[in-house]
Amino acid sequence: MLGALSPGLTEISHIAPGADVASTLACVAALGATVDRPASGVVRILGVGAAGLRTPQAPLDAGNSGTTMRLLAGLVAGFPVRVRLDGDASLGRRPMRRVIEPLMAMGARITSNGGHPPLDIEGGSLRPIRWQSPVASAQVKSAILLAGLRADGTTTVVEPMATRDHTERALPAFGVSCRVNGLAVSIDGGQPLETPTGVLTVPGDPSSAAVWAAAAAALPGSSVILEAVGCNPHRLGFLGALERLGAIVECHEDGVVAGEPVGRISVSHGGHRATSIGASEVPGLIDELPVLAARAALGGELEVTGASELRVKESDRISALVTGFRALGVDARELADGFIIHGTRQPSGGTADAAGDHRLVMAFTLVALGASGPSAITDAGVVSVSYPTFERDLASLTV
Repeated sequence: MLGALSPGLTEISHIAPGADVASTLACVAALGATVDRPASGVVRILGVGAAGLRTPQAPLDAGNSGTTMRLLAGLVAGFPVRVRLDGDASLGRRPMRRVIEPLMAMGARITSNGGHPPLDIEGGSLRPIRWQSPVASAQVKSAILLAGLRADGTTTVVEPMATRDHTERALPAFGVSCRVNGLAVSIDGGQPLETPTGVLTVPGDPSSAAVWAAAAAALPGSSVILEAVGCNPHRLGFLGALERLGAIVECHEDGVVAGEPVGRISVSHGGHRATSIGASEVPGLIDELPVLAARAALGGELEVTGASELRVKESDRISALVTGFRALGVDARELADGFIIHGTRQPSGGTADAAGDHRLVMAFTLVALGASGPSAITDAGVVSVSYPTFERDLASLTV
């Protein structure tokens, strides 16, 4: 998205092949950027620069990606364009008031389906705001910061607790400064974007790496080394949880790429223990909670609370997770804002419904690896949203 606003050619390597990334690229192309994919994992984006974004000829389809929709809302809000943001049925159920309200406070005109997609946005001149976010959401923070680039003054977002900071780390690569003061992030509007020098390399996705880390931690005699993984401290909360559940974990930072630390993670089985995850930890491992639950299902115990945000993900991730685990023979209990997993018995196997949720496909697969009988996962094709090569990588790691 930043490349789409910049005045020159931005080249990015190690782009994930998932459907969410493809949706984002298609959307910025419809807004006027030129997108070229000359090789696998490489994308070149010729930005609009001073010409600005244009009104697309058709609604923008964010597919299954809440990140795409929420960040695009902030991106387009400061330009004189009319845009409809839409997506699949799952995305249509996800809450959008959390970005609608701050963007409207800045001056954008937005209508929605009762706070859900589709969003019809009429952008234009924006005023700066100081927004006290009621939810800990990096997507909300990033949407406001992107809109703040076009506001007349300084825009500040104050979070209830720290969340992922990828946007803050990416902005300097495009010549834009922002200031972080505790839980507050500020950006001055009117800063011109520059074209990055050299190729920007995306680190390996920690959420995808967490699947294999959890599998190695759960299964006796297993170990895995994950290379070139993003080691942003806001993304590694799952490693601490795995250690508390009994894993042997090492993380070595090898360098920094475009503001993001990158390194190598090794995980091996070290036994089974019980632990809990509360509200203060949840923002740092929200996407990894399903595979952490799978780790506990194969030994140990995990109680998660303060994670009601899981109910408004691609599925009601609490209910669907517990239902699927029980179908596979796991002792699992649903809480209002989380779940309890007892790994005191070996899962039996069975059939679990992924409920259109890519994270659940991966979690159910891990449970199946340790089950006494065969398992089937329905709607498993949705894993392509974030990890199209999941099945191939799984086959390469099992012996």
